[in-house]
Amino acid sequence: MDHHQIETPRWKSYQLLLMARLKEMYREPEVIFWVFIFPILLALGLGIAFRNKPADVSRVVVVAGPEAAQAMDLLHQPAVAAAVHADQLPAAEALNQFRLGKYDLVVTPHAGGFEYLYDPARPESVLARSTTDDALQVAAGRKDRIPTSARISSEPGARYIDFLIPGLLGMNLMNSGMWGIGFALVDLRQRKLLKRFVASPMRRGDFLLALASSRLVLMLIELVLLLGFGALVFHMRVVGTWFSILVISSLGALCFGGIGLLTASRAQKIETVSGLINLVMMPMWILSGVFFSYERFPAILHPLIKALPLTALNDALRAAILEGAPLTHQGGRLLVMCLWGVISYLLAVRWFRWT
Repeated sequence: MDHHQIETPRWKSYQLLLMARLKEMYREPEVIFWVFIFPILLALGLGIAFRNKPADVSRVVVVAGPEAAQAMDLLHQPAVAAAVHADQLPAAEALNQFRLGKYDLVVTPHAGGFEYLYDPARPESVLARSTTDDALQVAAGRKDRIPTSARISSEPGARYIDFLIPGLLGMNLMNSGMWGIGFALVDLRQRKLLKRFVASPMRRGDFLLALASSRLVLMLIELVLLLGFGALVFHMRVVGTWFSILVISSLGALCFGGIGLLTASRAQKIETVSGLINLVMMPMWILSGVFFSYERFPAILHPLIKALPLTALNDALRAAILEGAPLTHQGGRLLVMCLWGVISYLLAVRWFRWT
């Protein structure tokens, strides 16, 4: 009897403490997001990008020339088309599209054979070389009889690392803009420090614009460090002008600074703004071509993906750094970033709360 009287309150206390902890977790949005929602969304996004069909189809570009017609005829045969999707482009454009990740392999036909240009750092490129060679041999009715040669894409500007670094720069500008602005603003609000600015003679818009503009100083450091690291360690070649890269990066930093202001305009707690920031950034981590080309996603999604600010920033940085594209040729991408930044800033000014 005494033993029963002792054990019952103990387990009752345990149950109450367990329920209290579960309620605390329920009230923390970032726990709900990272534990339950993020894995599902990540699996969904990557599942679409690397789906069995048509992700297992190798994307090949044939260099236009006198012998290209034969290669295209072989690659368009029904037995080959199931494993290889082939397009024909001029040499310069084919190489550009290959290093930007749209194609996995470059096939250069010549008299009596083919040359394959592939990137050993990209598994899909290695697979494309093997798949395409097998398909061409079978389509020609021979068994490893067509003379072929392979050339590794190792020169600066045509490697996976050259594709990756601009994407990492864009992602870093997004992360620093969102967290550096949104998190800091809510931290000030939660510590009741924003109230002190209410009594000061300044406009709300000036305060928010100053916060967003502060990212430009850190942006310069991020830009120099990351591109400098790529140039020194991996001998990355920057084709475009530093002025163009600086303008694009500045616009990207201001754009995500505005989005960060919007996410933090009414959030009262750090936990709330953390969940909002992750919810905004997560689709862009997956869709916007940071680590792999968004060409992997279905074509019907491409207009939506290109409308995302990180996609516009990554595409603009890659075009400037790898291709030397001037700002006048990137009007659409710059417009996307401007619209996101301006609309976010205006909404943030309208909805902003000091307390």
